[in-house]
Amino acid sequence: MIRNPYLSESTAAGTPSDVAVEWDRGNDQWWDWYMSLADGPAPDGPLVDPPSHDPGPLPSDDEVAAELAEPYSLTNGQIQQFRSDAFIKLPGVLSPGTVERLRARLRKMLDESVDAAVGFQSREMMWLEDDLIRAAVLSPRIGGISAALLGTRQVRLYHDNALSKEPGAGRTPWHYDAHHFPLDSPDVLTAWIPLQPTPREMGPLAFACGADVAALVADVEFDKHGTSYDRRVSEIFRAHAVPVEDGPFAAGEVSFHAAGCFHNAGANRTTTARVVLATTYFADGTRVVPNPTMVSGDWRKFIPGAEPGQVVASPFNPLLARLRD
Repeated sequence: MIRNPYLSESTAAGTPSDVAVEWDRGNDQWWDWYMSLADGPAPDGPLVDPPSHDPGPLPSDDEVAAELAEPYSLTNGQIQQFRSDAFIKLPGVLSPGTVERLRARLRKMLDESVDAAVGFQSREMMWLEDDLIRAAVLSPRIGGISAALLGTRQVRLYHDNALSKEPGAGRTPWHYDAHHFPLDSPDVLTAWIPLQPTPREMGPLAFACGADVAALVADVEFDKHGTSYDRRVSEIFRAHAVPVEDGPFAAGEVSFHAAGCFHNAGANRTTTARVVLATTYFADGTRVVPNPTMVSGDWRKFIPGAEPGQVVASPFNPLLARLRD
């Protein structure tokens, strides 16, 4: 067996599917490891320029915060679609100007802290450092959508995440977030907010349609060293003709996916970084799973003080939204 070079001696020990130990490195190293589990050859060929885009006049920080404080009208049909498909893409959640402002701020924060040579750049907990990012991450608009889709009165923040897939970076493998988050509840979702129009060539998030498709791959063993898990999930989905939504995202379009939703993302074959703000929320009252694993990464950073079995309610996990009675 070939040991994955991104794993320490502790996390590499045991069988390929043994993830019982906790992760012992930072989240940057976690992403290096996880991206290495994507099946298929490294993408090749020339990169293409994405379509030009003019966001128009850019709003001020206060105008962005005011926009994000306004509710977004969801229909009952959209809520039912989310629960049936385990994801939904919603148009016009943000204005193009707000998208551009958030992109510029995240790009600045990433450039200040991340090695420019890294193909998949990430940073978390930015809402604690920057007022504009805080307005987005804790916004009544995003939080209200999340609470409505989950059907819960209040949601808490798990963490924010800046994800920049640089030009030429490869695929993100098939996965589902309940495997990652140490949260003992099905009432968890992630808002995936692309901060530019995102054509297929840029590697938008792609979703396996159906809340029940996870059962098809429930017996596939995870492989912490190689690409067999990603490859086998792909084979099973193809064999069962599982529909995959992998279409582009318009400026301001946002997807919300449940923790049990299988998803991946393509390589970025454009000359521009694919920058995303991903924010994860969970129902108030959720507890930590009894046995967090290495797949949860540096989870204690996001829910400090919460031990296995305890309710998550730290100052880093504020309440966001209350549904109207």
